[in-house]
Amino acid sequence: MYSRVLKSASRIALLAFVALVPVALVAQGAAKPATKGVPYTGDSPSRWDVFAGYSYLAPIGTVNTLQGDYVTVEPFSYNSIDYGAIASVARYFNNYFGIEAKGTFHPNQNNLNDGFYTATGGFIARYPGDTMTPFAHIFFGADRVTGPDFQPYRWGPAAGIGGGMDYATPFFNHHLAWRVFEYDFSYSHINYGGSAVVFGGHGNPKLNELSTGLIYHIGGLKPPPQVTLTCKATPESVFPGEDVAVAGTATNLNPKSKTPTTYTWTGANVTGDGANAKVDTATLAPGKYTVKGHVTQGIKPWMSADCSTDFAVKEFEPPTITCNADPATIKPGESSTITSNASSPQNRPLTITYSAANGQVTGTGKTATFTAVEGTPIDTITVNCNVSDDKGHTASATTSVTVVKPYVPPAPTTSDLCSITFGKKTQPIARVDNEAKACLDDVALNLQKQPDAKLVLIGEENAKELASSKKGKKGTTSDEIAAQRAVNTKAYLVDDKGVNESRISVSTDSGDAQMVKSVLVPNGATYNAAGTTPVDESKVKPQARTRAQAKAQAEAAAQSKKAAKKKAATK
Repeated sequence: MYSRVLKSASRIALLAFVALVPVALVAQGAAKPATKGVPYTGDSPSRWDVFAGYSYLAPIGTVNTLQGDYVTVEPFSYNSIDYGAIASVARYFNNYFGIEAKGTFHPNQNNLNDGFYTATGGFIARYPGDTMTPFAHIFFGADRVTGPDFQPYRWGPAAGIGGGMDYATPFFNHHLAWRVFEYDFSYSHINYGGSAVVFGGHGNPKLNELSTGLIYHIGGLKPPPQVTLTCKATPESVFPGEDVAVAGTATNLNPKSKTPTTYTWTGANVTGDGANAKVDTATLAPGKYTVKGHVTQGIKPWMSADCSTDFAVKEFEPPTITCNADPATIKPGESSTITSNASSPQNRPLTITYSAANGQVTGTGKTATFTAVEGTPIDTITVNCNVSDDKGHTASATTSVTVVKPYVPPAPTTSDLCSITFGKKTQPIARVDNEAKACLDDVALNLQKQPDAKLVLIGEENAKELASSKKGKKGTTSDEIAAQRAVNTKAYLVDDKGVNESRISVSTDSGDAQMVKSVLVPNGATYNAAGTTPVDESKVKPQARTRAQAKAQAEAAAQSKKAAKKKAATK
């Protein structure tokens, strides 16, 4: 029976060996160019694993043993061996497959004649992880075994399978690892001798072996290219509320990997969508921020990468404002328009207001009105132009309006024009002669230039003429000569120069001269010189300027008188 079991196990082991040989050879051929001379660093699977440790053996099986009477045959069972050692050397052709040589040492314990020594070799497969590496192996070889009933040591074929778990440690620069456990199950076939041999027989023990110990890694296998990840924030500097886009670029990803590529993003207000992320800066305070990215395509160290990128949130810049007044100078009661030019570097909503210590400012926005209301001092008034944005930032500017006294034109005053003289022997005593024409033409021109002005003519006579007047010589009366001179001068301006007689008034004064003075009285001015006396023009009539005119005038008067008498007689 045991022989059949051993044969079946041998066949299974042979089929597994045949199946694994080409895989190992292909892996070895592919790995050699890429792994030559690579040191072990802990970041890549090792090339050699040297293992040594403790081993516990629990054989199962019996041996039918011929006793000393050469007649009796009794079955004897194999006993477990608590103390043992194990050692192996594995050489890997790539990250996953290799060959292994192994030996175990389980000496005879308590004189039970159950000693097991094995020497095997085979194939090993592993799946390297960051810290834990599971493995499985199949092995073939020979066992040197004693029997349970004082059978001598004999060699026999053996085959088995097993597996376990290794744990990587940081010791000795990651070279040292701990084999947490190794479990192996194998068959052995031992022939202790024929049926005629005392203590002979055949044994087919099934061996259960549990081991633990330390592994030392030697050499390294070059892993696939390390995945890399770069990321960049755009733009690198923003104001609150502006989005930041983060783009990640991964290299050395395996396009044939069945594990999906996963991106994760961390940072303030970061949301990721695959290789891209976005930062909402609306609630971020001004300052510098970092976005971190991670990409992974598996659990191996070279299958993931990290990146980071920075961006800055800037403080909102305050608005700016300038303003001016037009007009810059006004009088009390008048107004000036205040125009402002305000702007925000970030186009924030703005509010513009105005103020002044004096006067009145009305209006908001780009324009306002400053009015020099009652009580506004005659001074330069400063108008404050203020702007604020929705973030509380402010700015201000000033302009000035000068309030001046209203212009009050000076009161018009009279002005003396030219004077004309009388008293020439060839000139009648009060008549205007041709020599006075130049003066009176100038007087008429001044009246023409100032159509709202008036003229005062003041006649004078000297003391001799006044004395004659008082004595009544030649029919004269007091001041008659002075008055006649003024009336005659007016008549010239009216008749010869076309001046409206309502614009000319005549008077006399006490001056001691043979002349007529002319005084121009502008609109709004008054002539109130002391010592002048208005002339009663109803009594003093203008005279002809020449003797011929006087003769003609007298003849006309006589004819008029004669006609009047004739008319009276007919009645």
